[in-house]
Amino acid sequence: MPPNGLDAKTLFEGGEGITYNDFILLPGHIDFILDTISLDTNLTRNIKIKRPLVSSPMDTVTESRMAISMALLGGIGIIHYNNTIEDQAKEVRKVKRFENGFITDPVVLSPFHTIMDVDTIKDTYGFSGIPITEDGTLNSKLVGIVTKRDIDFEDNRTKPLSEVMTRQLVTASSGISLSDGNKILKESKKGKLPLIDKQGRLVSLMSRTDLLKNEDFPFSSKDKGKQLLVGAALSTREEDRERLAELATAGVDVVVIDSSQGDTIFQIDMVRYVKKHYPHIDVIGGNVVTAKQCKSLIDAGVDSLRIGMGSGSICITQDTLAVGRAQGSAVYHTAKFSREYANIPVIADGGIAHIGHIVKALSLGASAVMMGGLLAGTTESPGEYFYEGGVRVKKYRGMASHEAMEKGGGKRYLSVEDRIKVAQGVSGTVVDKGSVIHLGQYLMQSLLHSLQELGCKSVHDLHQGLYDGNLRFEMRSPSAQTEGSVHDLYSSKEPHLGLLRRVR
Repeated sequence: MPPNGLDAKTLFEGGEGITYNDFILLPGHIDFILDTISLDTNLTRNIKIKRPLVSSPMDTVTESRMAISMALLGGIGIIHYNNTIEDQAKEVRKVKRFENGFITDPVVLSPFHTIMDVDTIKDTYGFSGIPITEDGTLNSKLVGIVTKRDIDFEDNRTKPLSEVMTRQLVTASSGISLSDGNKILKESKKGKLPLIDKQGRLVSLMSRTDLLKNEDFPFSSKDKGKQLLVGAALSTREEDRERLAELATAGVDVVVIDSSQGDTIFQIDMVRYVKKHYPHIDVIGGNVVTAKQCKSLIDAGVDSLRIGMGSGSICITQDTLAVGRAQGSAVYHTAKFSREYANIPVIADGGIAHIGHIVKALSLGASAVMMGGLLAGTTESPGEYFYEGGVRVKKYRGMASHEAMEKGGGKRYLSVEDRIKVAQGVSGTVVDKGSVIHLGQYLMQSLLHSLQELGCKSVHDLHQGLYDGNLRFEMRSPSAQTEGSVHDLYSSKEPHLGLLRRVR
């Protein structure tokens, strides 16, 4: 029986630009249960991760909170460079020491602060267990602690913390081992364990939630020292060699050379510099969309490639400059070349609006997907929530928007010193999506179902089917796209984040 649909070669080598929405994948044969599927993949030639998720180095997407969450989920976060060298290195350090169990820079308040201040911290950081010191700073005498149970039923949110804080504390001496600290937490059944010096001054903090991390996040991305993996962005500019030195000292695992057009002598020089002076740090080059661009960066020594030009939801490069490529075509052609030329993995960057796009990017040869807009608006993304038209939102902006370029984002576009700046991105808002932990778990559960529907037990099997022709595709007409989405309803609601049905 002749197979239905088209193989990828036939579909993508006809000369037309194809996006994710232009095609559909045909189902395969299911002879396995969901639990046997592996999502392991290569981020770079040397770094493997358990989940193919990467957060974009955008200043409204990835700082340490997002990077920590992505690593806990099994992916990795790339911290943006729209900040000072010291600030970016500090964000990297926060991620690297997160799994050590000791919080060395806890948020601290004084007895004169109010319950309202704790509410603000809860809204900003997601926790409300706060040590209280004499003057509200670290390394001053510990006098109490405020937890959720201390303030839950207090109507007067202006009440000083001195009136509600717990004064009878379980503490431990600074210098205690992680295992001994964990033992005290278990026996005391407390949520927090302050570590103090001989003068009773707060030095650091341990949290009970850290004890549960290995159980809650079995796929966490960690280095050989059991610390979370983290990446950071660099520009191609000479001054970012100093930035690189600080990132290396902070323990960064991988750097992304962040350029809108990666095939430049500037990026090639930076790649060679990193590989020569910091050979233990992997380099992701890009962005590229053609085989020729890939070859330039692979020859320079990159360990992975970032694919996409003008396909992001806030990117207007294709409209403004008339340069770029449809993302489906870009991923297919670059992944195919990079695999054949040097077995270098590629990361699909841009155009990922929902789970179906993740599946399609992987089915075209990507080893992972980089997401910006899909993660913007989550609790862990930088920025404050506000209301717009009665809807709770966060700001989301392209790094080539006028707003971002004013703060340094233009480094990505070789335009930071231009007198007249040409925006290749816009600023906007996105709705509150809740925690990225729940969103990421939902996306990965959906991806497992997708691979099962395709009859693939792993990302490797998906790629094998792509290149041996067993994975089949079909073009979608505009009517087919309408038919395949929600239609003919007066109103509808997005599905809640949760588990889908299982096939056994």
